[in-house]
Amino acid sequence: MALFIAGFATESNTFSPLPTGSASFYGETFRRRDASLDETAPWTAAQRVWRQRAAAEGMDVVESVSAFAQPAGRTVRAVYEELRATVLADLQAAMPVDAVCLALHGAMAAEGYDDCEGDLIAAIRAMVGPDVPIGVELDLHCHLTEKMVENATVIVTYKEYPHTDIADRAGEIFDLVIGVARGQIRPVMALHDLRMIGVWRTSAPPMRRFVERMQALEGEDSILSVSFGHGFPWADVADVGARMLVIADGDTERAAAVARTLGDEIWRMRDEVATSYLSPDAAIDQALAVPRGPVVIADVADNAGGGAPSDSSFVLESLVERGVDGAVLGYIWDPLSVSLCREAGEGAKLDLRLCGKLGPASGQPIDLAVEVRRLAANHGQTGLGKTPSPLGDSAWVRAGGIDLVLTSLRAQPFYPDGFTDLGITLHDKRIIVVKSMQHFMAGFGALASDVLYVTTPGAIPPEFDGLPYTKRSGPFWPKVADPFAA
Repeated sequence: MALFIAGFATESNTFSPLPTGSASFYGETFRRRDASLDETAPWTAAQRVWRQRAAAEGMDVVESVSAFAQPAGRTVRAVYEELRATVLADLQAAMPVDAVCLALHGAMAAEGYDDCEGDLIAAIRAMVGPDVPIGVELDLHCHLTEKMVENATVIVTYKEYPHTDIADRAGEIFDLVIGVARGQIRPVMALHDLRMIGVWRTSAPPMRRFVERMQALEGEDSILSVSFGHGFPWADVADVGARMLVIADGDTERAAAVARTLGDEIWRMRDEVATSYLSPDAAIDQALAVPRGPVVIADVADNAGGGAPSDSSFVLESLVERGVDGAVLGYIWDPLSVSLCREAGEGAKLDLRLCGKLGPASGQPIDLAVEVRRLAANHGQTGLGKTPSPLGDSAWVRAGGIDLVLTSLRAQPFYPDGFTDLGITLHDKRIIVVKSMQHFMAGFGALASDVLYVTTPGAIPPEFDGLPYTKRSGPFWPKVADPFAA
């Protein structure tokens, strides 16, 4: 048997001022034909699982592209079409194949394409025909579309947020695809629109229980897989929003019934799982009132992982104006300031204009007198799946009682080593500000005495009822109190 594997992904914030072009995909994360052989390559966990599992089964593996672009705005049309053409050319050269496994995101949008994944899966289906199983692994922040479901054989999303289960879900995809190829199962998929747009943090108890319930249902009464697609709110596309996807073995009605039941459960817990968002000053007040730190403050609206520039000034401005001592903030994406710090050298004192470079969502620039504490070439951190996450040339600077990490590559904090490897101590800080929505919890959760979430006028604000959608039809919560009333 021959297995074809490929993957390219980004999360497209259609409201972001940042374009996603050729350099975004064809940089350090790009591989062709060999990504699964590199144990250190970021964003290739699924491909590694598929190659290893296929080898254990005595299967031949044909590998195509692996590429990941940091979330930003829409992908340039020619770049998406080139990536798609490369995958299809590799598949055509490999034909005939017995199965296909794809590692995608599910919220990639390009100029002229609101559903890149659906478009790619449909093109692959047209090439391999109706009988070859196509398995697709998606980020749970995906737009689950009818086009994806119509053309894939099985779709499985991550269950965890932070995404700590990429390899586990890839193993499930392999089992399902091989089961189809061998005639052992006949999967059917049912999709249920929850009519909700929100954020669900699976590390919190209500959602933790729900994830365990989804997993308990798998393997019972013909249910093969259960996925909760949280959706990616910052995208003006027709299919934005949360959806439940259930796969059953030959029983469409059973799959649809379970999807509806689970969707109803999410609806009923909407108030219980809602996150309280504070202003920067209110969060600082709460953090300073905690007798023993550190308190982690998540600047969710400037999360690079959601397409934000990661250079907004709103929280830093509050820290500076209030003269807070014992705070650390990262990461600020500022290649120019990193270059200036390198020119000045470690120990130098200089004036820097930080933040506020990418438009209104970045706030106003802040002028600070800083001391360059440490410089690092090709700095990095531990990322999702414990793979390396590059930060590029970076600088630790101190302004009064505030330590700042400046990076030349845009990324959100995942684990503390992005700070500590520069020499910054965290256990003795009163406040740690991370420009992240939730992925920081994997590495910072155990360190924090408390976690507070801040909203600002950044590029990915969590007030979903105010986002300027033009393509979604039908009511949704929270813009409508009960979108099912009609």
